[in-house]
Amino acid sequence: MTRYKKQDPEITRRKFINVAMGTTAAVGTVSLVSALGTANPVFRLTPDKAPPVKGDVLVHASESKEGELIKVSDLSEQLVRAWPMGKDKDGNKVIRKGDPNNILALYRFPKGQIVEPTKLDVTVDGEIVAYSDICTHAGCSVADSDQGDGMKCPCHSGQYDPKRGCKVIGGPPPRPLAQLPIKLEGDQLVVTDFFASMPYPFLSETEWEKFKKEVEEQLA
Repeated sequence: MTRYKKQDPEITRRKFINVAMGTTAAVGTVSLVSALGTANPVFRLTPDKAPPVKGDVLVHASESKEGELIKVSDLSEQLVRAWPMGKDKDGNKVIRKGDPNNILALYRFPKGQIVEPTKLDVTVDGEIVAYSDICTHAGCSVADSDQGDGMKCPCHSGQYDPKRGCKVIGGPPPRPLAQLPIKLEGDQLVVTDFFASMPYPFLSETEWEKFKKEVEEQLA
């Protein structure tokens, strides 16, 4: 009598099929979760997660000044981070920091230094300009370059020129940082429209246009 039992090939096949089906189901679940995680759940949009919209005012994003209105005197050639602040349907003020992609970068340069392809008609007197502060490559927050030659992403060394529409001047970013149209009302910096171009994380103009329409409908 042998010490080893011969394995039934039918049982072996059945075990293989069960394992394979389980693996397929697991992969399918992971894929579904990944897809849902990267989707923009516009149908659950809340005021704090809405992008900057017309009428929002810009407030400081730094921890020491968060929520304080940004004044012209606060701005210089050094990056100042800001949040858009709007209102909910009840008229209550709400800082739109629920979505980290809403963080903004503000600059004030001497007149004549900001040039095209910056959209000059949506700056403040050609001196104050606002951009998305989210790198279009992988979504990291951008900072002033240590060399003083524009902006640099700390994640993958993407570089932008804030005096020229935040065009890409180095590294892997596929497009410029999105410029935000602003104006000065009294002593407040006010948003006049959506980002003038597609911001991160959108991958197509069609997707961005659809998102804007849905935002308008839900905030109306």
